[in-house]
Amino acid sequence: MNYNKELMKKLSDCFAPSGREKNIRDMIINEIKDYADEISVDTLGNLIARKKGKCKKILFSAHMDQIGLIITHVDEKGFLRFSNVGGVHAKEIIGLRMVFDNGLEGVVCSEEIDDKEKVEMSKLFLDVASTSKDFVKNNFKIGDMCVFKSEYYETEDCVICKAADDRIGCYILIEALKSHPKTDNDVYYVFSVQEEVGCRGAKTAGYSINPDLAIAIDVTATGDTEDGIKMDVKIGEGAAIKLMDKSIITHPEVKDLLTDLAVENNIKYQYEVLEFGGTDAGPIHMTRDGVPSGVISIPTRNLHSSGEIFNKSDVAECIKLVQAVISK
Repeated sequence: MNYNKELMKKLSDCFAPSGREKNIRDMIINEIKDYADEISVDTLGNLIARKKGKCKKILFSAHMDQIGLIITHVDEKGFLRFSNVGGVHAKEIIGLRMVFDNGLEGVVCSEEIDDKEKVEMSKLFLDVASTSKDFVKNNFKIGDMCVFKSEYYETEDCVICKAADDRIGCYILIEALKSHPKTDNDVYYVFSVQEEVGCRGAKTAGYSINPDLAIAIDVTATGDTEDGIKMDVKIGEGAAIKLMDKSIITHPEVKDLLTDLAVENNIKYQYEVLEFGGTDAGPIHMTRDGVPSGVISIPTRNLHSSGEIFNKSDVAECIKLVQAVISK
C-alpha cells in the first residue's frame, strides 16, 4: 500500500487541540464521506463512520485531538501566560514556536530560573512579537489555544511531524475504511475527541456503540534511541500489539487474535509493554459489563514533542492488521 503523503501532511498540520476538534473532524468527514454507510457526530464531538453488517460489532478508535496550550492571562506588556492541554512538559518547550487557530504565532519564553529551580508552566510565557497593546488586546484572549508550529518532513522511510499522536492513527483508519474488506461484521470507525485530557470521547463512544470487540489505534514509545526509555519496541519492526499500559491489560483472547492474524497474513509485528500512558482502549474496555479490547500501536519516537518520528512501513503493517481484524 502506497503511503499517502498529502493526506498525512494535511492531518498533521490541522489545528485541533483537545476540545477544539472541529477542524480535523470536518477534514476527515470530507475524506471518508464516499466510503462509509453512515456518518454521525455524537454530542461530545466524536466522529463515527459505520460500515453496516449483521454480525459482530467491531469498534476501532483513533483520537483526533492534539496536545497544546491554553491562555490563562494576558498582561499589560502583551505577554501571554498559559497552562497545558494534555501532556506538555514545561522544560521541553522553551524556545519553541506556537501557532493559534487564526495563524498568529508566539514563542515560549521563560522567566529567569535558578539552576536548581524546577522549570514549571508558571515560569513560562508566550511572546507574540508585538509591542502594540491594541494588537495583543484585539487578537488574544483567555481561553485561546495554540499548538506546536513545525513543518512536516519525510525521508525515504520515516516521517517527522507534529501531532503524529494520533493523526497517524486517524490516517490508518481512513486508509483502512477506503479499502474496507468484504465482511459480515458491523464495523465502526471512531475518530474520538479529548483523548489527551482523559480519553473522554472514547468513553461515550464505547457506551453508545456497545461493541463486541474494540481496538484502539494509537502511537507508542520506542526503546531504540538514547532517551532512556527501556522497552523492546522499535520503529521499522512492524505493528506493535499492546500487552499492557497504565490503562489496560489486553484481553488474552484479543492478544491471541491479533497475533494469529498477523502470522496468518504475513504482517510484521512486535509486542509492546508500555510502563506509562494509556489509550482509548482504557475506558472502552470497562464500558457497561466489559468489552474485550486491545491496541494496535504505531512505534513513534519523541512522543508529545514538535518532532515526532514514525516509520512508513510500520504504518502499512498496521493498516493490514486492522483490515485482517475486520475480515475475521
